[in-house]
Amino acid sequence: MLSGSRAAMSPPLEHGEHTSGTTRRSLLAGVAALGALGAAGCSRVATASTEDGGDLLERLRAAGVVRLGIAGEIPFGYIDKNGELTGEAPELAEVIFKRLGVDRVQPVPTEFGSLIPGLNSQQFDVVAAGMYVNPERCEQVIFADPDYQMLDAFIVRKGNPKGLRNYQDVVEKKAKFATGTGYAEIQYAVDAGYAEGDILIVPDQVAGLNAVEAGRVDVFAGTALTVREVVKKSGRTESTEPFKPLVEGEPHVDGGAFAFRPTETNLRDAFNVELRKLKQSGELLRILKPFGFTEAEMTDLTAKELCGG
Repeated sequence: MLSGSRAAMSPPLEHGEHTSGTTRRSLLAGVAALGALGAAGCSRVATASTEDGGDLLERLRAAGVVRLGIAGEIPFGYIDKNGELTGEAPELAEVIFKRLGVDRVQPVPTEFGSLIPGLNSQQFDVVAAGMYVNPERCEQVIFADPDYQMLDAFIVRKGNPKGLRNYQDVVEKKAKFATGTGYAEIQYAVDAGYAEGDILIVPDQVAGLNAVEAGRVDVFAGTALTVREVVKKSGRTESTEPFKPLVEGEPHVDGGAFAFRPTETNLRDAFNVELRKLKQSGELLRILKPFGFTEAEMTDLTAKELCGG
């Protein structure tokens, strides 16, 4: 649980399922959440940086607080049972920003699909949501190097009756398939030959678990970590062995990282310096381990590699 003063936050409301496209969670809900936080006294950054490399780090040091865009997803950043915000990204952010001279982190909850627009419109300073680094996102923001790597896995009914172990199995066996709003898994399934219009899009892994348990779908795809954690709450489902999805025919490993506005290279570079120190000392694993991360999720991948540069 994060230390220091926080704006009071209530646990998130339950989300209903929907079948929209890949715009991860509704913009309206994100705007409402931001508006509510703003009413509680969260001020926006007034102007963008104009200096080469940006001056945001200096402004954050002067203010003593950095505002984190959070998407409310376990284990990356979420409200715990005590109503406190925690998760691997905010906990890691607190450590790194303290080393950079910024004493407090202030979460700004929004919908996942609103994270990049919210960052670039200066509603918060950094995206701290375990966001996967991919070429499309790299055209809109700049990323720190990944703080973790991740394989995919499925939620299936006990015994995995359809024998679903990868996206090709899902297509070949005509399984009913679900994944989360805006998840990278949508494209992995489409690349394997699954019709995008036939994918059931649900808000998160809990809704995916419910859909499998109720028999509405045969399989839900997510990260290996979120899948293995959520099935612990179920006696009727299990997680499959983690696997690498295929990207352009080649096995692919994803990496999640903090995102910054393209003008703020100075802040991104300073963040990377401290992140590298945590990796080298082993402290990064210590910070992430309580959220289910293991040595297998530690990585030397770089943002440049994942951006395709």
